[in-house]
Amino acid sequence: MRGLLIGTVVVMATLWGMARWLQPRMAFFPTRGVQTTPAAFGLAFSDLKITTSDGEKLHGWWIEHPAPRAQVIYWHGNGGNLSLWLPVLADLRNRGFSVMAVDYRGYGGSSGSPSERGLYRDAEAATGYFNQHLRRPGAPTVYWGRSLGCAVASYAARQVPPEGLILESPFPDVRSLFSGNPIMLGLSFFSSYTFSTSAHLEAYRSPLLVIHGDADSIIPFRAGQQVFGRARTATKSFAVLKGANHNDVHTGHPAYWPSIDPFISGLAAR
Repeated sequence: MRGLLIGTVVVMATLWGMARWLQPRMAFFPTRGVQTTPAAFGLAFSDLKITTSDGEKLHGWWIEHPAPRAQVIYWHGNGGNLSLWLPVLADLRNRGFSVMAVDYRGYGGSSGSPSERGLYRDAEAATGYFNQHLRRPGAPTVYWGRSLGCAVASYAARQVPPEGLILESPFPDVRSLFSGNPIMLGLSFFSSYTFSTSAHLEAYRSPLLVIHGDADSIIPFRAGQQVFGRARTATKSFAVLKGANHNDVHTGHPAYWPSIDPFISGLAAR
């Protein structure tokens, strides 16, 4: 009996160690450095240096529009850095938005190493900086997350609610992604990462737009539907990008902007 107990403890400890070793390697795929800037798209911008509560230095951009439809804080996915996501940021600016985008710790020109708690500290620091230094009267503030960035944007919305929230290719939590993989699902119970987008949204009551491709092979379409279904705000809408996969450039999809533009107009009218 004692041997069985010891064996169980060893197995549990091994699984715990494996999960803790794997979690950052499966969650984050950062690219260091700054390979290009908004100047490559002919856009004026400000370089941002933001200090987090635990002393990390975040690099970001403020791409201001002279007459913005909305002011966006954009949280990108788990791969690359701001330079990779620059075409999306430039498209937002050219369509009438002021855009603040920040690289997570360990990404781009930001210091440190990424973790779930660390990304939430990054969100706290970025939204605090925005409200203190960048926010302008007369245009609504929108938090906009893509993929992993949906968990960060929804966490930020729980802390300091914006006028609107856009979640592009979201998932309710980490375990929902492994429902079809028993091994990874089992390991997820030993992980400290949850990225619980749906839990963050429990107290959110402002307008919400969820966007998801129905051919997404990374974050299943049903995951976006679950986030939408569990959100408690009465003002929510769901946009389907037919045929769109996870890493497709969604801004070029014919249903993309026709779903976003009315959402933004509704915020301005509130």
